[in-house]
Amino acid sequence: MTDNSGKIILDLCGGTGAWSKPYRDAGYDVRLVTLPDNDVLTYDPPADVYGILAAPPCTEFSVAKNGSRRKRDLALGMETVRACQEIIWKCQTQGKLTFWAMENPRGLLRRFMGKPAMTFDPWQYGDGWTKKTDLWGYFNPPKPTVTVQPEGLTRRYANDKSNAFCWTTCNDRVPDWYTGPKLDRAGRRAITPPGFAKAFYRANK
Repeated sequence: MTDNSGKIILDLCGGTGAWSKPYRDAGYDVRLVTLPDNDVLTYDPPADVYGILAAPPCTEFSVAKNGSRRKRDLALGMETVRACQEIIWKCQTQGKLTFWAMENPRGLLRRFMGKPAMTFDPWQYGDGWTKKTDLWGYFNPPKPTVTVQPEGLTRRYANDKSNAFCWTTCNDRVPDWYTGPKLDRAGRRAITPPGFAKAFYRANK
């Protein structure tokens, strides 16, 4: 078995660490940089980082926020994005960064980051719902494991679908990887689909 203990993976704004889990399982040195223990705004990365996964909060960029009572604050959202970019830039200039990727559901972040390197739906990697998600960065795009969209998929998080997660209710239908952490609805929705996480790992070891 390959010894990956010397390869540092930074999981920025990683929440539960779902995206970096395949790396952790394979013995990589995964550093979860997420609140409340670590803040990307003040984080100083170590030397010789191998790879970076960044998932800044989508709250201010989400199209679902249209019509919300609270006014959208793009400047606030970009503070975290810029902090992630600065960490990525520092790791690129001081070491041999093999790959980096920044993820956000398809929305207004495109206005600032430009055209994404790829956009995927969870169903393309074996997870039973739709949520178009953009990725920017320097990485090998993971090859989809499913090419034909299955019928009856949950769109977003509709609770009336038979295969919906129902995020805060219907606990008998919540998959094992989703249970455990006590997160609010937004935190649960932000968990990286396990099928995609595994495919990304296979393409970027």
